[in-house]
Amino acid sequence: MEVSQVLHMNGGVGETSYANNSLLQQKVLTLTKPIREEAITKMYHQSMLPTTRGLGIADLGCSSGPNTLSVVSEVIKTVEKLCQELNHESPEYQVFLNDLPRNDFNSIFRSLDNFKEKLNKEMASRFNGPCFFLAGVPGSFYGRLFPPKSLHFVHSSYSLQWLSQVPEGLENNKGNIYMASTSPSNVLKAYYKQFQRDFSLFLECRAREVVEGGSMVLTFLGRKSDNPSSKECCLIWELMAKALNYLASKGIIKEEEVDSFNIPQYSPSPSEVEEEVLKEGSFEINRIEVSPVSWDATYHNDWNTMENDEFSASEILASDCGHNVAKCMRAVAEPLLINHFGSEAIIEDVFKEYQEILTHYMSKEKTEFINVTLWMSRKV
Repeated sequence: MEVSQVLHMNGGVGETSYANNSLLQQKVLTLTKPIREEAITKMYHQSMLPTTRGLGIADLGCSSGPNTLSVVSEVIKTVEKLCQELNHESPEYQVFLNDLPRNDFNSIFRSLDNFKEKLNKEMASRFNGPCFFLAGVPGSFYGRLFPPKSLHFVHSSYSLQWLSQVPEGLENNKGNIYMASTSPSNVLKAYYKQFQRDFSLFLECRAREVVEGGSMVLTFLGRKSDNPSSKECCLIWELMAKALNYLASKGIIKEEEVDSFNIPQYSPSPSEVEEEVLKEGSFEINRIEVSPVSWDATYHNDWNTMENDEFSASEILASDCGHNVAKCMRAVAEPLLINHFGSEAIIEDVFKEYQEILTHYMSKEKTEFINVTLWMSRKV
């Protein structure tokens, strides 16, 4: 599988589109907003300002839909507020939006006029700096994307867990589509080594593109545990594997096709992220934060405020939860499934079975994703 040519979220604005099934990602952006604001504030108070009037902002893995421009809006509002407080001239905002080539960039470009109009209304007379969307930048962030020293603030959320390729040597991971409790140790090692190679290359590339004193805030779908096959990061894919294996048992898909399907993703722990940053050496870590978010973001506030002994899954409409999570995962995984199994005809069967499995599991267990958010600065 050529990941860079296959991986993308479902485009458009239909029922199964990412645009209409990205509430989880929106919740994560809300959770991590304070650390982004602090990063920008620190950069300005330490006078790490552009030597020209242009402030370079890049969102890596921007996807499409309502979340795509929310961080850009947030950054501009924070900077404008700081400029007023510090009596600084507003910069010109130079925005770069990056994702892989199959991303729905057309939807983004069609939304830009509305975005600027809404921003002007929200900011009223306080918005003084012109905003230029210089480019949609199709390409892998595991390579160079921007000119040297052109970026002041880099953001990425729920993108860096995706690997540049499926790790090699997974032939004995039969019955699984990702790391799992039954995966051999060589499979876990292969995934980790691929993450190390990819994230190290990411840091090397960004080190050349970010100005000294510039900031990056990166949020991974990660884990707290030291065990890379722990449920907190692997269960969501184990349950999809269960659905695929069921369809294989019914002859709808081939067993060997399931055995050869592997998700190009790695959910790192905070210590694994920190280790790669320290090894590469170009960035100073300001903070690493870990936060949970429910699989079904609709119930985020309820589930995350309950203690385990207080949690009662019977109070949650499990069928709704399974439906919501299945739609969210479909928006993410459908292109990978179609590419591997070669048919759109199986998709309804896959996600019908997956929804039933999710509903059953979520009626009994509390389910959460783990976010690992890294804030770092380019060393001076």
